[in-house]
Order: sequence, then C-alpha cells, then structure tokens
Amino acid sequence: MGNFTHITTLDGGAQFDAYVAKPEGEATAAIIVVQEIFGVNEGIRRKCDSWAKAGYLAYAPDLFWRIEPHIELDADVPAEMEQALGYIPKYNQDQGIRDIEATIKAARADLGGKGKVGLVGYCLGGRIVFMAACRTDGDAFVGYYGVGIDGLLGEQHGIGKPTMLHIPTNDGFVPPEVQQKMHDGLKDNRHVSLHDYEGLDHGFAAEMGNRRNEEAAQLADKRTADFFAEALA
Repeated sequence: MGNFTHITTLDGGAQFDAYVAKPEGEATAAIIVVQEIFGVNEGIRRKCDSWAKAGYLAYAPDLFWRIEPHIELDADVPAEMEQALGYIPKYNQDQGIRDIEATIKAARADLGGKGKVGLVGYCLGGRIVFMAACRTDGDAFVGYYGVGIDGLLGEQHGIGKPTMLHIPTNDGFVPPEVQQKMHDGLKDNRHVSLHDYEGLDHGFAAEMGNRRNEEAAQLADKRTADFFAEALA
C-alpha cells in the first residue's frame, strides 16, 4: 500500500528512509509508527497501512539506518532475534530522537503545515516515543511495552501533550519492580495514562507472529485509536 521515501536530517547533512502509507482522501493528521528492534519489517508496514486505511498519513522511519539500513527481522527466528538484540547497544538514542524530530517535520510538511502528528512505538520504539514525549513537539504519544522508561522518569516534566503507555504485566524485558517504578513515578502526571495487561508478555500487540495475543492486541489498539481520534482531532 505504501512506499519508502527519503527524509532529510535536521542538519541537512544526510537522508534516511521511511515507509509512508497515505489514505485515499486528504489526511488531516499523521501518525509516526516507531519500530521495534526488528526494523521496518512487514508487521510495522502493516501497522502503517492500517492507520492509512483509518484516514491518517502514516510514517515508519528506519531507526537503525546509521548502523545498517533497511533491516527486516523476524522475532520468531532465534538467530534474527539475537541479531536484533545486538543492535540495541549500537543505537544512539539521543541521535535517534533527532531523526524522530525530522520525521515529525516531514509529516507536518506533507499535511500542509496544519495537521497534528501522533507517535506510536513498540519495544525500543515505546521507549523512543516516551523520550519524544519529553523532548519533541509532537501532539500525542503512545508506547507499547516500552523498555527502560523507569530511567527516563526524571525527564517527564517535558511532557505537555497526551501520552499513553500499554504495559504487559509479565513482560520479560520489564520486570515487575520496574513496572511499579513507572506507575509510582507517573501517577501524578496529568498528561500520562497507563494501561496494564494482566499475564501478558512483551510483544503481545505485534501485528503478526507467535507473540501476538489477539484479544489483548485488539483492546490495546482500540484504546490507541480512540486516544488518537481525540488527541489529533
């Protein structure tokens, strides 16, 4: 449904690619889908296509382009999971936020400068979206099973727009004590809402594969759709 396009970095010194899916009619808002550690793979592209069918302009920037452009990995293949985990220490997240800012800028330009831009991210992308909520001028933010958010709580004063987090209680990458820190640290932030998903593990809302829990994925995705419908109106 969509195609890849080039996005210029904020300093204008380079370009990176993003998958873009466009609705049939004129879009009044955009959603940036921030990848997991598996690249802009088929699952992420499908999520963009779904947002486009719902009437949004959808982008999925290639986060790892400075390390290895255009990777596409499968979480259900052990060797590819190991490869994906190896990208995490190589990825400069502060630099990545500037790529997110460039994507927000590109999306607003495509909207004619008058539409709002939301961000939704998964796994590493969930963490990046929380960072973006603290550091960028996006209009709404949703993170699924974000990792390491407890270490970013000191930045939450920067959150000024609606932000929602989906938290599976049995997340193998986010232990219960870390989840508690997130709840305790964010409970008084009027811009942030958290939803727990009892007994579920990391990746429960993946578009495809063994990690997906259909019932919970549909619930979380409906909450996200309703959230964006209000925040990006």
